[in-house]
Amino acid sequence: MQNELKNITEPLVQWFADNKRALPWRQDRRPYHVWISEIMLQQTRIEAVVRYYERFTQALPDIASLSRVDDDVLMKLWEGLGYYSRARNLKKAAQSIMNDFGGEFPKRYAQIVTLAGIGEYTAGAIASICFNEKVTAVDGNVLRVITRVIGDRSNVLLPDTKKRIAAMLLPILPEQAGEFNEALMELGEVVCLPNGAPDCERCPIRQHCTAYREHLTAQIPVRIRQMKRKHAEKTVFLITDANGRLAIEKRPDTGLLPGLYQLPNIDGYYSQKELYKLLGDWGLTAISLEFSKEAKHVFTHIDWYMKAYRVTAEQPNERFLWVTKDELRSAYPLPTAFLKLLR
Repeated sequence: MQNELKNITEPLVQWFADNKRALPWRQDRRPYHVWISEIMLQQTRIEAVVRYYERFTQALPDIASLSRVDDDVLMKLWEGLGYYSRARNLKKAAQSIMNDFGGEFPKRYAQIVTLAGIGEYTAGAIASICFNEKVTAVDGNVLRVITRVIGDRSNVLLPDTKKRIAAMLLPILPEQAGEFNEALMELGEVVCLPNGAPDCERCPIRQHCTAYREHLTAQIPVRIRQMKRKHAEKTVFLITDANGRLAIEKRPDTGLLPGLYQLPNIDGYYSQKELYKLLGDWGLTAISLEFSKEAKHVFTHIDWYMKAYRVTAEQPNERFLWVTKDELRSAYPLPTAFLKLLR
């Protein structure tokens, strides 16, 4: 296995030099840019991230501006990316950098990994790409490439598998460790694709790949989820007043989607009679109430099944915040689950 891995280093780095995509965070090696991109790329494809990255870095061009940004502005910049704790941790880490590192991004893995929201992979990516420290950076793409190369059928969702693969890669890291780590990630993004459909004919290391030789790309990597997903039914209200303003409210500061804004909603499904009564309990007189649409939204451990109703209220009340479309678009961050119902 180790011999197979030694053979991939040189062709992989050369392939990356010839084929790497021109992505905005690759225009320089500033750790701030690499950091923001890596956090955004967690749980999100590159194609979707580019426009968010450009908008975010234009509004917050450096660590200092990120450290002092208003929370609602930050959440609005992050709107649509999901997993909002990532954005909160970015600000928290920026404040730590300003307070503990004199405003300069730390240069060593051991320091970087102490920052909020930065785990072993992200710390390894930043340390190797920006400072060429010889550390590994093992994400899902890297796990897929390496388990296919060595024919490993371990469950890649287990932390022990990730640690073992990282330990195997460490001895083969070349002097240009960052280029090698990026090359592995890039190969997993554009060639060694998931779901059993890699483009092996374009792969620079296929002659060293066990899964290619033995026709195992559909079986490797092995992904076995241990956690049972939860199912939640939601009734969501799109309530407007006579002036066309929409009712929203702020979510609690703890739990799922903390501190973001939401459309008024309740757990479960109800008859129209029950919904009219609920609106009355909220101090609203509904002129009309009609079914709008259904939507599903997938979180990490729970799926929301939503039924949305359009409501025209006789007059607004103080229970909700009433906003125009322009105000909603510019100032109030709504999670993607609710944006689906407004489209």
